[in-house]
Amino acid sequence: MNIRINLERLKDDIESLAQIGRDPQGGITRPSFSKADFEARDWLKEKIKSAGLMLGEDGAGNIFGRIEGEGKTIMAGSHIDTVINGGKFDGSVGVLSALECLRRIKEEGAAHTRPLEVASFTDEEGNLVGDFLGSRAFTGLLNREMLEKGMTQFGTPFSEILDQTPFTIESILEAQTQRPDIEAFLEIHIEQGSVLETENKSIGIVDCIAGKHYRWCAFIGKASHAGTTPLELRQDAFLGLADFALKSTQHVATEHYGSMVTIGKVSVRPGAFSIVAGQADFSFEFRSTSKDTLEKLKKHLFSLAEDIASTRGLRFNSQLVDETEPVRIPSPILDIMKEECAKLGYSSLTLPSGAGHDAQILASVAQQGMIFIPCLDGISHSPLETIEWEDLEKGANLLLQTILRLAG
Repeated sequence: MNIRINLERLKDDIESLAQIGRDPQGGITRPSFSKADFEARDWLKEKIKSAGLMLGEDGAGNIFGRIEGEGKTIMAGSHIDTVINGGKFDGSVGVLSALECLRRIKEEGAAHTRPLEVASFTDEEGNLVGDFLGSRAFTGLLNREMLEKGMTQFGTPFSEILDQTPFTIESILEAQTQRPDIEAFLEIHIEQGSVLETENKSIGIVDCIAGKHYRWCAFIGKASHAGTTPLELRQDAFLGLADFALKSTQHVATEHYGSMVTIGKVSVRPGAFSIVAGQADFSFEFRSTSKDTLEKLKKHLFSLAEDIASTRGLRFNSQLVDETEPVRIPSPILDIMKEECAKLGYSSLTLPSGAGHDAQILASVAQQGMIFIPCLDGISHSPLETIEWEDLEKGANLLLQTILRLAG
């Protein structure tokens, strides 16, 4: 059906939501279950109701707007929580574009057989306990121990955060029982990279989403005086980390090009002048679109860390924080998106997603598809995150036509 989204209304929605959680640094700080998050949730619920959709919320705080139909549900959405000092497009583009698509379908009385839903999932950004709390609860991929013993990134037990909300560990675990049968889940998102901008393409059609392995690690040695301990006698934890950082990066770059390895946070103790580092704590992650490569990296990189520790008189410790498996977008969804994109006359590129998304988690219960739009200079998770509105219009129109194809 030849209908299009209302770009001005979608822009207004994005700008309006972006006023909730504004921080002094000019970004948006709206972690799930914060005061700003609950304000945003109330705002979204009112938008869903004013659109004439059936409002729903499950035990994990996932929010839905539904148009009834027959058979399995066609769902589209993303998340409205943010990282600390984040931007206004990551996540919100997916939820609000999906809402606009369902609004237009309802306004035009567009023919569809299947039920349609817009979804906003809790804590995609992982501020609480691991990434994807809401979509994992929705698909039954959570375990009780993680919820009971988990610590938030703010150093607060997750259970204490829950005490300030209407939700409980029991309600979160029961969210999967409230899930409808889903035929497909679609998500539109900013690319969070610069490939589309570099290639001058308005649309990215994602063919796979990388899996991730994420740990907190430490090299543990012996703190000693920097002026009196000979270099050959030092048990320098920082040198162990530096050696590991270089060798792990070199291995991934040469043996598994296209995969990623990152040390994002480092803390050295005692952390003072004139003292050899006795301990180096760090975050460590690696990503790949290949499950086999992830397994090879897991075996090699942690063996490398143990070898470095042994050579330098150190100990190596690590604790798993989170991991996801890579997923491939099924061919039927890819083909529909490519066909509809061609009909609309939009320039497109097929590409992988190195970042994780709710669509990756929904793959366990439904077919999934992802649409990327460019973000300027590839900037994301930042107050500088921005897009061209024309690209959003194209991405949302492709989402609309894909929903109609799947729902017919």
